[in-house]
Amino acid sequence: MLKAIFTWWNGATIGANNQIKSSSNFVGEDDFGNRYFEARTDKGSYDKGRKRRYVIYKGYADASKVPAEWHGWLHHTFAEPPTTAPLTRRAWEKDHQPNLTGTIWAWRPKGAIARGGERAKATGDYQPWTPE
Repeated sequence: MLKAIFTWWNGATIGANNQIKSSSNFVGEDDFGNRYFEARTDKGSYDKGRKRRYVIYKGYADASKVPAEWHGWLHHTFAEPPTTAPLTRRAWEKDHQPNLTGTIWAWRPKGAIARGGERAKATGDYQPWTPE
């Protein structure tokens, strides 16, 4: 309960949740569990004639967890949400993956400090520089 009151990075706070749900309509949900809303009026909008659009993240608030079709809708690139007009996928497109940089699931090469810092020995053609 305290997490919901004070931490914005673990989803929306109670105040943000209440404000968004009371002044907006639920539009849809993506595969990650993020929920999307659109304001009922353009009051409080930065651009006249455009209604504000919101995302309430499931879990940690990370913008890279928003798939391309929802990102386009949030930024008014697409007029209709993916629930109404799904984005057509090309054969060469891959599934969306969030950016894992900075998390425990991030890729770390051999020799990285996070993997123990053990680097492979240098090959025979390597001469380290030494000052004279």
